[in-house]
Amino acid sequence: MLTGFTAGLLLITVSELGDKTFFIGAILAMRHSRRWVFLGVTAALFAMTVLSVLLGQFATVFPRHYVEWVTVALFFGFGFRLLYQAICQSGQLKREATAAAETVGYQPSSQIAIGSLLSKAFTLTFVAEWGDRTQLATITLAAAHPPVSVIAGATLGHAICAAIAVACGRLLCGRMSERRLTALGGILFMVFGAIAAIEASG
Repeated sequence: MLTGFTAGLLLITVSELGDKTFFIGAILAMRHSRRWVFLGVTAALFAMTVLSVLLGQFATVFPRHYVEWVTVALFFGFGFRLLYQAICQSGQLKREATAAAETVGYQPSSQIAIGSLLSKAFTLTFVAEWGDRTQLATITLAAAHPPVSVIAGATLGHAICAAIAVACGRLLCGRMSERRLTALGGILFMVFGAIAAIEASG
């Protein structure tokens, strides 16, 4: 009913907006070339996506029926968690932005070598993404969908968010409704959980 590409694209796009890696890309792009920041950030997110999908593929050694229901439980768990956060959220988006700024550092704008900029963008993004909710979502999707389709969808979702971050991150940082984004992510997880439950029962 739902392809790995579509699920990956929707979940990652919604979950990544306003995330720490989003702000890292936005802050770096304020100081350096947007093009090279985008390439470094996207490369890191692609590498993390491939790694997450490989981790998700380990689940295939278990009986498919169990994997399907674990996937359902994880989707609903993520959904409830995000909806709960949306209800009691207070300043989470600002905390993400502050944490990202501290990670990047408040150095004055400078011209640095392209290789150094790519390395910085890649490393900061890769480390920040480790253990993030989008990584866990990708692992979950990879356990239930073809790996190539999940990689394609998730990578496109990451690229869209990275492009938004480097293009207009400064504007969006002050205008995004954190509760609405979090609630939308929670609703999407719940919907995908329901779809996964129907498929597991079929």
